Amino acid sequence: MRGRRGLLRALRARAGAERGYSFVELLVVSAIILILASAVMPLTRVTMQRQREAELRRALREMRTAIDRYKDAVDLGVIGGLEVEADNQGYPASLEILVEGVELANDATGRKMRFLRRIPFDPMTQGREWGLRSYDDEPDSRRWSGDNVYDVYTTSRATALDGTRYDEW
Repeated sequence: MRGRRGLLRALRARAGAERGYSFVELLVVSAIILILASAVMPLTRVTMQRQREAELRRALREMRTAIDRYKDAVDLGVIGGLEVEADNQGYPASLEILVEGVELANDATGRKMRFLRRIPFDPMTQGREWGLRSYDDEPDSRRWSGDNVYDVYTTSRATALDGTRYDEW
């Protein structure tokens, strides 16, 4: 009987000692996790930058489409009470006009035609301030003459993944 108890104790003691992991095993697993994490971080940064670039393209396209729709409405005479002056060429005076809207021609109800719900957020500068170009400005000008809004661009001077600068988009 004693031999049996002694054997059971020895087996229990041995099983208890082998339950945990050794320090070397923990170090190896930690090293593997660190290597994998260091490989994933650059991929995450690139993915986040791609997402911000897609948001910037969408915002620029949305505002440029709204500017074009405003110009078309002026040219077709849909917008009431607005005479096309030589200075503004039929483009909006500011981005806010696209949000606030303008009155329709021959409409006694006073309804307004809106072209944007709100000024989009610039994912590169983290704000709602955009660079503006007038119809009379030079294509690469950084100063807006204030006459009208012919084009918009981001004020970020960072470089995109394709090597171009964001403010050139």
